Amino acid sequence: MTRRPRPKIVTLTDAAAARVQEIMTQGGKPYLRVGVVNGGCAGMEYALDYAEAPEAFDELVEDKGVRILVKADAVMFLLGSVIDYETTRLASRFVFRNPNQTDACGCGESVTIEPAKLES
Repeated sequence: MTRRPRPKIVTLTDAAAARVQEIMTQGGKPYLRVGVVNGGCAGMEYALDYAEAPEAFDELVEDKGVRILVKADAVMFLLGSVIDYETTRLASRFVFRNPNQTDACGCGESVTIEPAKLES
């Protein structure tokens, strides 16, 4: 029996990949780690941190020439997400387009995310 290909946890837009590449050449650590943490008025927040090395059970994602780590406890919350990088007149930031996100607070800093439902 042939196994179904594993879906990518996250993908990056061209803008996000270019920004990750730029900040990684300026930073002192080789990885960018993506995750979610409890907090904010909607319950969760997306988190981006520099990392020296993968932690146990981190998932390595390679997309558009960059490599990022996804924290193990965030995989089910981020499955299928697209990470973009947007610049407006007032801010520049990474933006998550997450199919598992069900709500967000008014300021956009915190979100409600349900774990992805996997098909059998």
